[in-house]
Amino acid sequence: MAVNNLDYTRLNYLSNKIKANTASKSERDEYMLSLYKNGNITKNQYDDYIANPGKSSDDIVKAAVTIGGVLLLAYLLSQIFDSNSSKR
Repeated sequence: MAVNNLDYTRLNYLSNKIKANTASKSERDEYMLSLYKNGNITKNQYDDYIANPGKSSDDIVKAAVTIGGVLLLAYLLSQIFDSNSSKR
């Protein structure tokens, strides 16, 4: 799983808006593009999202929110372990 240049604060913000069903189309697009550019979703998944607005797009975004949640958890855990290892 790639964790390259994501802005985890922004990813978390967008994820929360998507989960609360308050994200605009542009925010959903930004979220999906961020995951695609980071290699967390495939080109086919991203293309399906772009090509299928509506219900099927919602399903793709829901799956992406799960992926984003895993990324955020991995990031937080890495911060905890990095913090603990530097204290030793």
